[in-house]
Amino acid sequence: MWCRGFMQQTVRSISTSRQAGILFDVDGVLLRGGSLIPAARRAFRKLLDRNNNFLFPVVFVTNAGSCQRHHKAQQLSHLLEVQIAPEQVVLSHSPLQMLKSFHDKCVLVSGQGPVTDIANTLGFQKVVSVEQLREHHPLLDMVDHNRRPKLPSSPLQTLPKIEAIILFGEPIRWETNLQLLIDVLLTNGSPGCVYDPQVPTQLPVLACNIDLMWMAEAPSPRFGHGMFLLCLESVYRKMTGRELQYQGLLGKPSLLTYQYAEHLLRLQNHNQKLTTIYAIGDNLMTDIYGANLYNRYLGEQHAAMTTTTKLVAQGTGSQVTIAVPEEELVSAAAQCRSILVCTGVYNPRSPLPCDRSNGVTETVFHAHRDLALELELVEPNHVVEDVEAAVDLLLQQESSVTSDT
Repeated sequence: MWCRGFMQQTVRSISTSRQAGILFDVDGVLLRGGSLIPAARRAFRKLLDRNNNFLFPVVFVTNAGSCQRHHKAQQLSHLLEVQIAPEQVVLSHSPLQMLKSFHDKCVLVSGQGPVTDIANTLGFQKVVSVEQLREHHPLLDMVDHNRRPKLPSSPLQTLPKIEAIILFGEPIRWETNLQLLIDVLLTNGSPGCVYDPQVPTQLPVLACNIDLMWMAEAPSPRFGHGMFLLCLESVYRKMTGRELQYQGLLGKPSLLTYQYAEHLLRLQNHNQKLTTIYAIGDNLMTDIYGANLYNRYLGEQHAAMTTTTKLVAQGTGSQVTIAVPEEELVSAAAQCRSILVCTGVYNPRSPLPCDRSNGVTETVFHAHRDLALELELVEPNHVVEDVEAAVDLLLQQESSVTSDT
């Protein structure tokens, strides 16, 4: 059950059960690229007791996905000068470990970093990278004349048929990945064959991290994986006349990601129920949308007095059937409060999105195609200057709760 014993040994203990837990976004909240935002270290000093233990359960929920959890934990520990355990980190691909029905399928993985190792760590047993596919089919990648692979002197071992696609994050060479992904999709997993644009059943596609943009050191946000997905969807629609369908959209604002994050918070809290989850982020379309969507789900679940994962599967705004985890995750918190900071993607000088019926286009609604624009989902509960102000706010809120009880 997600290394419960190891969690108890590695995460800095919380002396007593708490009513609140905190979810921190990373890029734009704690970091700008590889640099720490000054307010972050001050904020975390306020969250530690005299023994350097966290006052509340803390989990870092980031849509980054080009590394392993322990590497991200090491980076955060070094920059924040606080010991962070891997079990306190949720990456965009972390919930894939629960989708066990895909683990025995041959999957093609796209992204950057050690994507093959990441897939293996998550439980996938038969993994093919885009680079491996390119080497086995040297006639497919033809855009860069100087990089065209040479024909092998002897036949390579035949790759198995691709049964599913996992998009971990934005790749380095978009043209190569777009070409080979389309090759796989339009040949039903056999890219050495002729296209069949009318293939009756599309291969399952699991996409992690649908951020259109993210904040690094540059003055303005940079393209994220959502931009690559937009390109892939456009090419697929142009060539087939149909919309690319996803079996799962993971990472924020996916409900499954928040449900998994609450599970990790509760493990830190001696498996005791949390009343309030504070979600701190810089992106309206992922952090705020996701936190508010989860808050809605919590309300619906409590109203129905049920603990089912089917609501999670259908709650992302997607028009497709989202993959459902085999192991049930219980959502028990009473509410999830969204806090927006102004140190990242969100620009306080820009207007909040309005309803599309009033003429607002997708240039304002920077969310994925399968997410519906609902005003209440992109309205944060609080807007503050930075993460230190966010921590001050939640400490004040929890102090008043304690004094009232």
